[in-house]
Amino acid sequence: MRVYVPLTLPGLAEAYKTGELGAGPLVAYAVTPALREWYLSDDIEELEYAALNRAALASLRLLAADGAAARRRVVVAVDVPDGAAVADPDRGLDPAALGEVRIAKGVALAKAAAVHVDSGDAEADVAAAAEALAAADGGDDDAQFVVDGAEDHELLWYATQEIPNLVEPTG
Repeated sequence: MRVYVPLTLPGLAEAYKTGELGAGPLVAYAVTPALREWYLSDDIEELEYAALNRAALASLRLLAADGAAARRRVVVAVDVPDGAAVADPDRGLDPAALGEVRIAKGVALAKAAAVHVDSGDAEADVAAAAEALAAADGGDDDAQFVVDGAEDHELLWYATQEIPNLVEPTG
């Protein structure tokens, strides 16, 4: 099963250093029955893209909590065994939890299929979105417009071999 784990660049650097995406339990996003129902599509690529976008929003939440992290959303696509990622049935229809799954144990970074990261030119919009997130959650339409502005930026795809270039400063 493909899951999408939200991170920040410092979180990705830590995963690269330790070889593991956290010790678990991990929050990730996947094509769940609730996401299928919400998205109203049978196209698996569209559903996977929706799960990726849910993880990108979760990455934005991590950025809002970590003012020191570079303002770039990070999502790691990982393949886990079927049954390893479990959706909470009590939160299945909660719009904030669409596609959310929990993985009990840490996942080896070696299981990653790809990494998705904002380009540098998205940083200003992502920074503004992180600042506006709390107000948007509170129902402020103007703040929601700012948050949606970050979603206008497509995450770039990187092969796992490119992780060192993403997390190590260049000289």
